[in-house]
Amino acid sequence: MEITAYQPCIDAEFESLIERIYPPRVCIDNETYQDCTLVKVDSANKQGILLEMVQVLTDLDLVISKSYISSDGGWFMEVFHVTDQLGSKLTDESLILYIQQALCENRRRGVSKGIANLSPQRSLLSEISAVLSKLECHVTAAVVWTHNNRVASIIYMEDGFQGGPITDPKRIAHVQEQLENVVEAHHGEKGYSVVNVRSRDRPKLLFDTLCALTDMQYVVFHAAVSSKGTMADQEYFIRQQDGCTLDTESERHKLTQCLIAAIERRASHGVKLDICTHNRMGLLSNVTRSFRENGLSISRAEIGTDGDRAVGSFLVTDASGYEANPQAIEEVRKRDRGVCSGG
Repeated sequence: MEITAYQPCIDAEFESLIERIYPPRVCIDNETYQDCTLVKVDSANKQGILLEMVQVLTDLDLVISKSYISSDGGWFMEVFHVTDQLGSKLTDESLILYIQQALCENRRRGVSKGIANLSPQRSLLSEISAVLSKLECHVTAAVVWTHNNRVASIIYMEDGFQGGPITDPKRIAHVQEQLENVVEAHHGEKGYSVVNVRSRDRPKLLFDTLCALTDMQYVVFHAAVSSKGTMADQEYFIRQQDGCTLDTESERHKLTQCLIAAIERRASHGVKLDICTHNRMGLLSNVTRSFRENGLSISRAEIGTDGDRAVGSFLVTDASGYEANPQAIEEVRKRDRGVCSGG
């Protein structure tokens, strides 16, 4: 009875200890890239934390163009490339402060009792260092934590040939593969199921995909998400909560169908037309009238201003909701020179 009475206190002290060892860290970086803001997150892990992080950014209507995720074991690290709806960096200090506070609050609620999922054998860091050296990766800094037979680390490295960041995607993938081999040799756990999704890009695509995976009780351990033009590529390394992979055809089919449904849930079909022109009184009225007179129907529109410029996009179909006539699209482009096809 005495043990039961004191157990909540022990648990609370343990969780408090984890927060002190791994204090919340959210970094908003506007210096690394000219065309986007980096939102960097790392913390102790818990089930569903990835979805919570994405929801914070999605609720603010921010555009996530790329995302790199690693949440193997008890540690969660993620980098988001984000802009506002107009494609601009996040410069509003009140917005930046809100993002930091919201993400930190989610993480404090989400601290788990597991700190990492790797055994800190004496040779592990040595083997990782040796692999990086063999791959001509120059380690510039490293931070390692160990606690109760667990270990987590963050390693900063540069290209050993030319200096600076490693930018070749194939080389990055090779480095990741070699490091995973080392970790798995020490870890002794099952592998992952790899899910690749390629689809048309749209707002909240990442959020809807993660909702589907979470609802089906899958845990995302690593992921890479990017969009280029009208297309988006998502790659997830997943396991079920019990540690099992997608071993049967029926499981794979069910997951495929659920992901397709999630992707098409908010999808708007049509031709995307971008607009970038001098802003003036009556511009929206003129453009939409041009659409109407050419038999085009607007299924989605996102428009705004950037200084003295009007920018945005329209998704259009014919009057019946089917694919728009290319000739009608061309007539709109001729009449309104600021309108161009976006894919």
